[in-house]
Amino acid sequence: MRYAPISPDLFVHNRHNFSRHLKPSAIAIFHSNDVMPTNADGTMAFRQNNDLFYLSGVDQEESILLLFPDAKDPRMQEVLFVRETSDQVLTWEGYKLTKQQAREVSGIKTVYWTHEFNDVLHGLLFEAEHVYLNSNEHLRAVVEVETRDARFIKWCQQHYPLHKYERSAPIMHQLRAIKSEAELALIRKACQITERGFRRVLPFIKPGVMEYEIEAELYHEFLRNRSRGPAYSSIIASGANACILHYVDNDQACRDGDLVLMDFGAEYANYASDLTRTVPVNGKFTQRQRDVYESVLRVMKTATQMLVPGNTLGQYHKFVGTVMENELLRLGLLNQGDVRNQDPANPLYRKYFMHGTSHLLGLDVHDVGSKYRPFEEGMVFTCEPGIYIREEGIGIRLENDILVTKNGPVDLMKDIPLEADEIERLMQAR
Repeated sequence: MRYAPISPDLFVHNRHNFSRHLKPSAIAIFHSNDVMPTNADGTMAFRQNNDLFYLSGVDQEESILLLFPDAKDPRMQEVLFVRETSDQVLTWEGYKLTKQQAREVSGIKTVYWTHEFNDVLHGLLFEAEHVYLNSNEHLRAVVEVETRDARFIKWCQQHYPLHKYERSAPIMHQLRAIKSEAELALIRKACQITERGFRRVLPFIKPGVMEYEIEAELYHEFLRNRSRGPAYSSIIASGANACILHYVDNDQACRDGDLVLMDFGAEYANYASDLTRTVPVNGKFTQRQRDVYESVLRVMKTATQMLVPGNTLGQYHKFVGTVMENELLRLGLLNQGDVRNQDPANPLYRKYFMHGTSHLLGLDVHDVGSKYRPFEEGMVFTCEPGIYIREEGIGIRLENDILVTKNGPVDLMKDIPLEADEIERLMQAR
């Protein structure tokens, strides 16, 4: 892997926490993601299943993790299965984990080859009463292909219909929402790489540059700093394109007098960062652009201070909506009389700020966790207010990643330029 080795202590700790939540006499099984096809004999780049990685550190296809804390044979309480390599595999695909390397990465002593899984599972299931199976339970997920997890669920229930089946996802959502110090170090590293990308592109941006050229500069900096690449599809949206929330075409020229909104983040060791900055293409904000920018920045700073233990997303978003409403009144985008008479269920500010302010961040950019759970120390949220004025061709969003602590919010991106004056100074230094 491109990233530096991770201590197996992280994964030992994660497995211990997960196993404590299992019912007595329970087996939990986690599968790696599939290698997804494109066309002909092409495949997409492999991306590990985040739950399997969280529990094992194994970043390789055709891997399986089996946890059975109450196994009668202590050697079978944690079992890892990895793909058996060969000279042919080495010649065509490269190095795969040996059993010893798999032990070193994961901290799991018992390692088999993947093709031995069915026989090993068969013997263990007769000792077990409950079987925990994994699935992608995310409110925003749209899954149109059958995953390896989904296939295994059907196979397992068909072959062992009398066992009691349980869901692993609720446990994973509970655990993954709170980041350990080791995880935070990886997220900080991703943020540092993102900062390098942003500082690289600031002097590069000028009238006539293509959106995809900016994207290329960012990716260059990501890859040269041991990142696999972007944590998600980057948005490089100039002019009115910035009013399209998930604009990813990135194929237009940046014009003099326009702004360019850049929503991007490096991945490091499968952990995500998520940054948004909006800058003037020519290096100088117009007065209107600066006024809107400063409004978004004030909302961001106020919202950040609300990311504290005990708050909830519902309370938080309601509060941020009120702050945004005041800024839109200040900008002349809303009328005080209309606001007084608005439908509380459909506030007028949503015309210009139609998305949420924050989401959990971790192994997934939109990380797993309950939206009803009060904020706790160790959670990491984005903070990303925006104002989108389509009729003026202005879309401004600002975003940093914030760690919740008992002593107040900690901005993991505090060193990345944010103030309008600093943005202008760095751009004009080219």
